[in-house]
Amino acid sequence: MIGLALVVALEAHPPAAIATATTIITTAIAVGLAELYGEVVGARVRPRAEGRRSAVDAPGVAAVVAGAAFPAVFFILAAAGVLKLDTAFTIAKWSGLGLCAAYGWCAARLNGAPHHKALLHGGAVALIGAAVIAVKALVH
Repeated sequence: MIGLALVVALEAHPPAAIATATTIITTAIAVGLAELYGEVVGARVRPRAEGRRSAVDAPGVAAVVAGAAFPAVFFILAAAGVLKLDTAFTIAKWSGLGLCAAYGWCAARLNGAPHHKALLHGGAVALIGAAVIAVKALVH
């Protein structure tokens, strides 16, 4: 969702493709570090089970960074001349929306939800992403 929101925000006055990719990647790293910090703090304050500290969810943090950085791929391709910058923004927006929906579905399934409820969860997350795109379209 963060990568999608950043792409939508940058689209109105887009910087060069490589600057856009760099902005997305550095934002993803910052978000990942914030997520890691939250995990560390959470692990320290949760009740200790069997005398051990709770583990930090490193794969979860990596997934956050990967998801937020995902749109950068299209701007790297644009910087390399494979895509036009406008095309990179279009693909980044709509694939980001799909990625949000997929993450929502996966989160629900990992939490034990049946397929039909996971689809509803993924759809709800996709609606949030669509609202981000729609608001940008309305105000621009």
